[in-house]
Amino acid sequence: MNWSPLLRWYAREGRNLPWRKTHDAYRILVSEVMLQQTQVSRVLVFYKTWLKKFPTWHALARASNAEVIHAWAGLGYNRRGLMLRDIAKQVVTKGLPKSREEWLALKGVGPYTSAALTAFSLREPAIPIDTNIRRVLGRIFLGKPFPLLKDDGRIERLAWKTWPKGAHAPEVPQALFDLAVAICKKDPDCAACPLRDQCPASKKFLSGRVRIPKRTIKTANETRHRNKPYPDRIYRGRILAEARAAKHPLISALGPKIDQSFDPQQDSAWLDRMILRLERDGLIRRIDKKRISV
Repeated sequence: MNWSPLLRWYAREGRNLPWRKTHDAYRILVSEVMLQQTQVSRVLVFYKTWLKKFPTWHALARASNAEVIHAWAGLGYNRRGLMLRDIAKQVVTKGLPKSREEWLALKGVGPYTSAALTAFSLREPAIPIDTNIRRVLGRIFLGKPFPLLKDDGRIERLAWKTWPKGAHAPEVPQALFDLAVAICKKDPDCAACPLRDQCPASKKFLSGRVRIPKRTIKTANETRHRNKPYPDRIYRGRILAEARAAKHPLISALGPKIDQSFDPQQDSAWLDRMILRLERDGLIRRIDKKRISV
């Protein structure tokens, strides 16, 4: 595999993102956690503000649940903020990891994040495989138009044989991210791809023989309560938003605020279950039997 065409393309077309201008592990981790299930454009809005409020590992490690939850407001999937704070606590206690294995040993850091920190902070060769990189590398190394999660092991073994070990090692995954977003999408523009001559899947797409599916990722099997139009996570987010916005809101007043069709007889137990889950996740707390708070 010759990565030079990709790196030349990246030098011209790569996105100018603030977390690409630093080797600081804290700033890189903040970006990686924020980018999970959140668009880059949205993360750009929150990244700078977060770093002003919590500029270091120690500043974040000292933060209370309420401070983190308020700062995370608007990013969604709120447990990520608390998880990030808990990772900061571990780093403050144990010291900054110096290898992928040490990053992976921290609770809350998985295979992808540990590889990303190894590549972008430690500047050592690592292949952080997420949905985007799986799609690009699976097409290149397996020739599969739509590779699956189960293909990750084969993809990594094949990619590792030619993965750069020098100064360009951290640039390749960044370039692959941008290629996935700009060109190697679900319905790719193979004619414009710098790797089309090395990619067996490009021949399949260019021939018109590939059927583009409506979805390439399984829909999450989310919990829904009776006839509600949205999964429970949407309503939990609304409960949390009410707890942020009001000082100690009444539990009895939450139902109609989070759901216009709220029926006290059929939905009160559902509301209680969602409040209990938010409590267990550390996102809210009960002031007494009647009120909640962040």
